[in-house]
Amino acid sequence: MEIVYVYVKKRSEFGRPCYFSDRPAELHADLLPDAALAATFLARDPCDVGAQCAPDVSEHEVNTERFESESRGINHVEGGWPKDVNPQEMEQTIRFRKKVEKDENYMNTIMQLGTLMEHSIKQNNAIDIYQEYFEEEDEEDEEEVTDAKEQPAAKTINVFRDPNEVKRTASSLSWHPDGNHKLAVAYSCLEFQRAPKDMSFDSYIWDIENPNRPELTLKPVSPLVSLEYNPKDSHILLGGSYNGQIAYWDTRKGGQPVEMSAIEHSHRDPVYKVIWLQSKTGTDAFSTSTDGQVLWWDIRKMSEPTERLVLDLSRKENLENALTAVSLEFEPTMPTKFMVGTEQGLVVSCNRKAKTPAEKIVCTYSGHHGPIYALQRNPFFPKYFLTVADWTARIWSEDIKESSIMWTKYHMAYLMDGCWSPVRPSVFFTVKMDGTLDAWDFLFKRNDPTLSVKVCDEALCSLRVQDNGRLLACGSQLGTATLLEISPGLCTMQRNEKTLATAMAEREAKREKILEARQREMRLKERSRSEQSKEDESRELDGEVTTEDLVARAEKDFFQIVEAELKKMEKDKEDEKVGWKMCCKLLDQNHTLNLTVVSLAELRSTSLFWHHLVGQVSMVTLDLNELRWSH
Repeated sequence: MEIVYVYVKKRSEFGRPCYFSDRPAELHADLLPDAALAATFLARDPCDVGAQCAPDVSEHEVNTERFESESRGINHVEGGWPKDVNPQEMEQTIRFRKKVEKDENYMNTIMQLGTLMEHSIKQNNAIDIYQEYFEEEDEEDEEEVTDAKEQPAAKTINVFRDPNEVKRTASSLSWHPDGNHKLAVAYSCLEFQRAPKDMSFDSYIWDIENPNRPELTLKPVSPLVSLEYNPKDSHILLGGSYNGQIAYWDTRKGGQPVEMSAIEHSHRDPVYKVIWLQSKTGTDAFSTSTDGQVLWWDIRKMSEPTERLVLDLSRKENLENALTAVSLEFEPTMPTKFMVGTEQGLVVSCNRKAKTPAEKIVCTYSGHHGPIYALQRNPFFPKYFLTVADWTARIWSEDIKESSIMWTKYHMAYLMDGCWSPVRPSVFFTVKMDGTLDAWDFLFKRNDPTLSVKVCDEALCSLRVQDNGRLLACGSQLGTATLLEISPGLCTMQRNEKTLATAMAEREAKREKILEARQREMRLKERSRSEQSKEDESRELDGEVTTEDLVARAEKDFFQIVEAELKKMEKDKEDEKVGWKMCCKLLDQNHTLNLTVVSLAELRSTSLFWHHLVGQVSMVTLDLNELRWSH
């Protein structure tokens, strides 16, 4: 028997909450017992039955398809004209406007719209719809948080992954100069002759709000090792390739390079750094590479460099002896100066406006044991600069060339990149091969980082901070660019921070100057001593020994001989005392001891008292009353 009960509900009541009411029970069906079926059952006693009120459920997981968004734009042009009117013809458009303005319907519509617009303008003048009512309270809260010295922290905002199957290193990062809402990432494989054949050469520009798909794909002829936005024109990017060529892109013209340098006039090794110069045209830049050259370029004429410098410390411009460069630094406030970091651990300070190429290399700073991967001047105090190499990060002063004024401890992992904070003069950041990001504040702590964050498991190779200091991008060895937001304490200027940072830097520089002067004095003393000894030796060889030198030497030899004789006499007296003691021990109970047979070896081994008489004594007689020697 099938029991069916139909619930009827109006369509308009779908979705409304259910309301329950009390009503008496209703009997829908009555099943009577069947006596014939009782014989087939067996009574069970005792019988324990467990019942679970909750239904059995199962858990399933489903991963939905990844949503990919794409940004598209439309350029609006002047439209709405009739077909018989050409908008490019001035006379036709003027004639049509006059015709429309005379239409009564047009005039009535404008009068109605004018009233509404006047009302809206008055309303807007009375009430500012964009006013932020709690802005002052937010600023007070931020000041309170800053004053309370909150714990520094960083959180991941977005992750941009290399969309290709063969992952490459994110070797360079560059923020968009207007608004910092875009990030340009250069991808390349820097392992020599280990790049797979099907590896892509593309680099990408990402919108920081959309990690699913890059906004623009840059298509160079060789993988890009370095990439930089033009600070004067945000549509222009300059890139240095793995094969040594320089190219620039205009994002308005697509992903293909606008122009490239001729390969015979380019670098011979990968271009590790490109920097835009401060110029009126905004088209000048320069680059450096491990081939030991610094080249200046004008993107209006990329056929050959405008200027060239060979990093040869001997000033002979020999490319074979040149230092291999991996980092570059240029400060717009110092237009004639620039600095180069080399693989040999040296920082080379140069002057572009020198008269001769040999005078362009001013001085060097030594202190690292490996390649200098990062080199940057302090944005608040350009006199001091930061270097990141081997296992340490060091802060230098231009005035001191022998040693850095401050440095971090030696880490277990290799340091790969670093940079200053653009908003705080005492804060800088470093990344390491173990995937860790460190934030340092030398006013707060010098031995340990203020903040240490494990960003990823692979090595971090590049680092760049946004202009407002709040966002920070890290590039990894597997092509992952991680966007992090740091806490307000690390990106907000503290009270008297500039004064304190200046005082500390000057104090450390003064200390290093004192130590440097002391070392210089010690070296001069050692040099004078060595020169004096060399002069003495040369005089002896030439026979030009004066009478005074001979007298002094004779006196010295005489006193040395006298001292040796005195020491010998003291030693003999001690031996004599030992010999007398041994004689007393040899006396027996009869008070008589005769030594009739004494050999030379026995005398030497028996007593030290007789060693100076060996070969002369033949018989010795010892008696209590007398001691008689027979020769």
